Amino acid sequence: MATSHDAKTIGFPALQQKWGWFAGLGILMMIAGLIAFGNLLAATVISVFFVGGVMVAGGVLHLIHAFQVKTWERVLYWALSGALYAFAGVMAFVNPLLTSAVLTLLIGAALIVAGAFRLWLGFTLRGMGSWGWVALSGVVTLLAGFVIAAGWPVNSLWILGLFLSVDLFLQGSSLLAFAIALRRT
Repeated sequence: MATSHDAKTIGFPALQQKWGWFAGLGILMMIAGLIAFGNLLAATVISVFFVGGVMVAGGVLHLIHAFQVKTWERVLYWALSGALYAFAGVMAFVNPLLTSAVLTLLIGAALIVAGAFRLWLGFTLRGMGSWGWVALSGVVTLLAGFVIAAGWPVNSLWILGLFLSVDLFLQGSSLLAFAIALRRT
């Protein structure tokens, strides 16, 4: 259990002094989430460009790493891996709508698998307290995955943008709540 002395050693007073920054960032993120919600197609394309940029950077880092490896077989493996990764990132910029379709399908499949696993886990926890909540969350996740998969490829124009807008808004809300809690204590 943390004491007030522990709170001082982890920098709690410094956090309290910065509550306004947390509030400002939270409000900005909430506004960004609302803007993204206003144009889900643009938010989807921005999400794809972000993923593509990260993949290009990862591919370049793989290529740099490839020439740090001492044996020829491993150099070839790392170089090929890096080149393919960077190529996939470039393709996200060349054809963002195709990339959003692929990512949406992968998200739907991942939600189906995660939901099925969580549902199975909930039933294996039967007899323990709150096992039903685990099973229910599995059902909701499974249904979300099926809804995404059933609407594919049409929904790939807006699903990633919707996820981005909801994520921005919820992160902003949590930062604002954190700032308010800091100010009150």
